[in-house]
Amino acid sequence: MPHQDFAALAMLTARAQALKKVVFSRPVSGDIVKMVGTLRLIGGKTVLQLESFHTDNKAKHENLPLDHAGEATLAARVAAFGQVNLLTTAGDAEYKKNKKGHAVVLGGDKLRRKLEQKDAEQVSVTGNDKEKNRILTGAEPFLRHLGVSDENGRVYDKKRAKFRQINRFLELIRDVLPALPKDEIRICDLCCGKSYLSFAVYHYFANVLGMRVSMTGVDLKSDVVAYCNEVAEKLHFDGLTFLCGDVGKYESPERPQLVISLHACDTATDLVLERALAFGARVILATPCCHHELNHTLNCNALSFIAEHSMLRQKLCDAATDALRLKMLQANGYDVAALELIDPEETPKNVMLRAIYNEKSPQTVREKARLEYEEAKRFLLGT
Repeated sequence: MPHQDFAALAMLTARAQALKKVVFSRPVSGDIVKMVGTLRLIGGKTVLQLESFHTDNKAKHENLPLDHAGEATLAARVAAFGQVNLLTTAGDAEYKKNKKGHAVVLGGDKLRRKLEQKDAEQVSVTGNDKEKNRILTGAEPFLRHLGVSDENGRVYDKKRAKFRQINRFLELIRDVLPALPKDEIRICDLCCGKSYLSFAVYHYFANVLGMRVSMTGVDLKSDVVAYCNEVAEKLHFDGLTFLCGDVGKYESPERPQLVISLHACDTATDLVLERALAFGARVILATPCCHHELNHTLNCNALSFIAEHSMLRQKLCDAATDALRLKMLQANGYDVAALELIDPEETPKNVMLRAIYNEKSPQTVREKARLEYEEAKRFLLGT
């Protein structure tokens, strides 16, 4: 039977540790919208973990052993979907079932031959150990107040992506600690929104690192700002305040060493970067949201073969906009990098722009970056 053959093939790749991901789509019936299987290390043993997403926004996990029992369970799961894609380091295979119930496995023989030849790179398997290394556990009071976790510290299913996003941001902050003060710090979160990040960053510096923290979140939405101030007061986060105002006009009473921003829309990210430069921040961490301005103003014949396709045009403008931002920061003496914030499957807004001020950056390097920035803008805008 095709579903059994496909399950056997998937388990073969799992035991060879060549399985990247198995993606289930087009459910035949039931409340499952989608399911994804990955290798995980649970209790010291490698298992195939199936994460299913349901119509009520809940996510459930099922851990299958890599044996005949696990294979039988997997076959039953495969039969419940119209399409299943197996992605491995040795190639891909696909299970497809039409409306009449006729099923077929595509690419299975070729993949099996490669696996038998042991021509497959092994993937790294993470699990419990990775979970334990997270900075946040879910039990932090601010997460309960913000509706991320319940009173027992369990992260709500629909907030798991947000929880992973916050943890990842804190991990990236941990990476730049050598560039920041050790005892007392001033931080600005510009275009802070509901401020999940503001509370997490304040908690990290004040409660985890034990530093004296003065932090301000700035946003245009007065109701959100009022709500965040109430939560900060309830949590006794005395060094954290929120202001309603235009980020582009905000003047910090003290020079911030760290400026952060998560998903500031379109040119709002540029305002954040401009203010951070004006402040002379040591470290800037910004994750842009949407990119529209360059899409509207792009005028480059050399790139018309890309720009004539709307989806590709947008992807080009996304990458070019962020590259220009990094080049501008480099021209101002920063060491820069574009990093992945979180799995792009969870959100396409997953690029973080990191800038760390380097007072020893040679003037020749800055000038070269400035010329490259100006030349790139002329090229893209046709000026």
